[in-house]
Amino acid sequence: MKTCSILLAASLAGAAPVSSRPADKPAMRESKTETWGTLKTGQTAHIFTLRNQNGLEARITDYGGILVSLKVPDKTGALADVVLGFDTLAEYEAHNPFFGCITGRYANRIGGATFKIDGREYKVTANSGRNHIHGGKEGFDKKLWSAKHISRNDAAGIELSYRSTHGEEGFPGTLECKVEYLLADDNTLTLDYSATTDAPTAVNLTNHSYFNLAGEGGGDVLGHELTIPADKFTPTDDELIPTGEIAPLAGTPLDFTTPHLIGERIGADFRPLIQGKGYDHNFVLNGTGMKLAARARDPKSGRVMEVRTTAPGVQLYTANHTKTTGKSGHAYQPRSAFCLETQFFPDSPNQPAFPSCVLRPGDTYRHITAFKFTVE
Repeated sequence: MKTCSILLAASLAGAAPVSSRPADKPAMRESKTETWGTLKTGQTAHIFTLRNQNGLEARITDYGGILVSLKVPDKTGALADVVLGFDTLAEYEAHNPFFGCITGRYANRIGGATFKIDGREYKVTANSGRNHIHGGKEGFDKKLWSAKHISRNDAAGIELSYRSTHGEEGFPGTLECKVEYLLADDNTLTLDYSATTDAPTAVNLTNHSYFNLAGEGGGDVLGHELTIPADKFTPTDDELIPTGEIAPLAGTPLDFTTPHLIGERIGADFRPLIQGKGYDHNFVLNGTGMKLAARARDPKSGRVMEVRTTAPGVQLYTANHTKTTGKSGHAYQPRSAFCLETQFFPDSPNQPAFPSCVLRPGDTYRHITAFKFTVE
């Protein structure tokens, strides 16, 4: 059996994780399940809480595999929730702009909502004008996944599984998907995606969390410092569909090979930024296996997030169109967060020069992304 991505065991080097736990209290890990509410379908959704010895806490729901909250200590040890979202299940079900969810069967865009495999054309749901985005009208973000608690080495977590049947949103083949959320005591939250199929299909899974390291509702992220060790990107047309070109970043406002503030060049007179109304671009990562995809730092809180992945690309999105009311009545506006979506490139099914996202029977799709939190 072949695996569709090469995995390399790698430590996530960096500063030691800060503990938010008072010195006189014992270390405590926690993993629990609670009923969260009832969906319009009548199904019951649950929420799962993972907490490590440092007090870092992740809450995940089986509805859409959503990372509902992620409480991370700052340089003083104070916890803040660093992902945008809502307080209730009903709000996620009614109008979620992909906050925290698993997106699939194909994350990002497919041009013209069509693609071919082995000469056969498939038409998928057009839900972004004439194009397809993030799995369609009823993508993986709107499905109730099966869930169970798991443990891997020093990490506790949950395993989510979902069967996507042949023809769902137009995709061929029945896809058996699993996503593991694992929280370790070094303050790393790892997502391990896998899938198998009974017919050739296109697969691209990711998590769509919106991060603000100052805390959700803490204002814009223009003062966050960002590094992305990529020297190429995939330019797009005005519909944000890749042209097929892989272009250099050097000398452009998209070059984050050295640290820059997100707001430093976001308003530059540069066509890709004008097209996306800010950053909404796929960066071509260097190397194979588990590698650094991005490093973000909030100078005020001291929180640092390093993202490592086996995926070939990462999409930087700066919440350019966000305008909603979120947790605790916080007003979420454009630039109130950033996303780092590790992925195959957008429109890969139609771009032969891009890494292939085609999964075939007998092969296994595998994608690992780890978010490590430190302070400095």
